[in-house]
Amino acid sequence: MLEEDFLVNYGFLPRAHSELMHPRTARHPWTPRRHLQADAVLAFVRERGAVHPREVDSQFAHGKVTNWFGGSSNATTRLLDEMHYRGLLRVTRREGGTRVYAAREGSSESPDDDATIAERLDALVDIVVNKYAPLPASGLGRLLSLLCVGVPQWRTRRAATLARAKQRLAHAKAGNENWYWPETESPASRRWCPDAAVRLLTPFDPIVFDRRRFEIFWGWPYRFEAYVPPPKRKLGYYALPLLTHDRVVGWGNVAVKNGRLSCSFGYVSGRAPGGADFRKGLAAELDRMRLFLGLTCP
Repeated sequence: MLEEDFLVNYGFLPRAHSELMHPRTARHPWTPRRHLQADAVLAFVRERGAVHPREVDSQFAHGKVTNWFGGSSNATTRLLDEMHYRGLLRVTRREGGTRVYAAREGSSESPDDDATIAERLDALVDIVVNKYAPLPASGLGRLLSLLCVGVPQWRTRRAATLARAKQRLAHAKAGNENWYWPETESPASRRWCPDAAVRLLTPFDPIVFDRRRFEIFWGWPYRFEAYVPPPKRKLGYYALPLLTHDRVVGWGNVAVKNGRLSCSFGYVSGRAPGGADFRKGLAAELDRMRLFLGLTCP
């Protein structure tokens, strides 16, 4: 079973991984009035089984609030977000992209002994490192800081958790950097040999996520520019890093226009890699994207 939850970022993860973080105690406690609102909504959700936010808003009419971007948001949506974050609700499905919530049932007691908490934190670190390794020391530290958003109740244990991780994980020094990866993996294994495929990566792909590591590996700065004013963009609104073999050689901007895939590419060297293999690989990747998007026209 999968859950929508926050680990080091928001997304889908196995329920067993999510349960390691709950019950989650938020950094900012609720007021008594907020607790009463949450209790009433939780009772309503349990009675209905699964609810769309508009059903909750129709029942309670909490009004409007100012969101993080300075605009106006539905106060009911904000409350449901807070309840989901605290582990009172889970996302059971989505309708048109909107979360549909159900009550999250389970243990309401948080571990209070140091050994159990350390065990949970180490397990969470291993999950993250398995996904993002190899990590420079700075990248490992940054991920531990992000993990504190997933487990704010244990944020004061970050330093001790990081120290244990540096002792437990396999590591080596390359150049001026200390690198860390799972102790069960060998960087010299033949399984890590790159293939000849060409891939367009998302801005949040594990390969791209650590921007400093990206620059160390490939010598150029990738930036996500969706929130950058158009005149200041250098790569594009939603530029996708372009990977071939073991090199990220450029980026692509892809959109659907009039039922067709519209693509433009930029290259760090100023020109596309030569050779038929790259051209065939890029064509195959674009075909995979058309298939994913349900496009029939080339």
